[in-house]
Amino acid sequence: MHTELQSRLEPPPARRGSAAERIALEGVRFSHRTGDAELPVLAGVSLTLEAGELLAVVGPSGCGKSTLLELLCGLLRADDGTIECPPAVLMPQRDLLLPWLNALDNAALALRIAGVGRARARGRAAELFAELGLDGFQEARPRELSGGMRQRVAFLRTLLSGKALLCLDEPFGALDAITRGEMQDWLVATLAREPRTVVLVTHDVEEAVLLADRVVVLSARPAHVVATLEVDIERPRRRTGDREIALRERALDALAAGSGASSEGPS
Repeated sequence: MHTELQSRLEPPPARRGSAAERIALEGVRFSHRTGDAELPVLAGVSLTLEAGELLAVVGPSGCGKSTLLELLCGLLRADDGTIECPPAVLMPQRDLLLPWLNALDNAALALRIAGVGRARARGRAAELFAELGLDGFQEARPRELSGGMRQRVAFLRTLLSGKALLCLDEPFGALDAITRGEMQDWLVATLAREPRTVVLVTHDVEEAVLLADRVVVLSARPAHVVATLEVDIERPRRRTGDREIALRERALDALAAGSGASSEGPS
């Protein structure tokens, strides 16, 4: 059903249902360069992602997962290969809330950057605070919020950007185990109400299986895709379910097969 929440946050109509929402990477290569030194990061990564899908990307530390998101968001340019991607927004692991703004103004920041007036931007953000479990904290400064609440504000800011593709880089990696589990459940519920196409980078294979429609496993740097696993398990999923555990083991086996010796470097 087309909800009021969807109507307030949906991308511009011209993009909805169009081929532009499909994400496709073909033979993407990228190296970091410092002076004359070159560090190969991605070595021919190819993958596709359909509109409305949540794709989790896992791989060894330093293999290039974050670099992949930066390429999707246009923050970096590939050395070779092609990237077909709608407008995307990046949510990094750190919430990057501005300490001098309250929660409401932090959430409205994406709209303000897009040129929306302050009163209107605050009004649109305020409408969603209760639906995202933030009611009553509009005037709180970031230091007054728990880690989970800070991440909700950051996620709301990401949603309000109106981009068709959300790139989430370890969004819950800095949270304690209990809060992390709560935020995983919250993200599933939020995306059920407000569908988006999502690429989620995570080091946690259990998180990938709980949240994703598919899991892509990258090798050690320079990275390539070593496995793509379909998560054909109905939601809500269970951390201790037999099928969830079996799929997690398959992902771990693929990680072990593709890990090798990974050197230090950007993730």
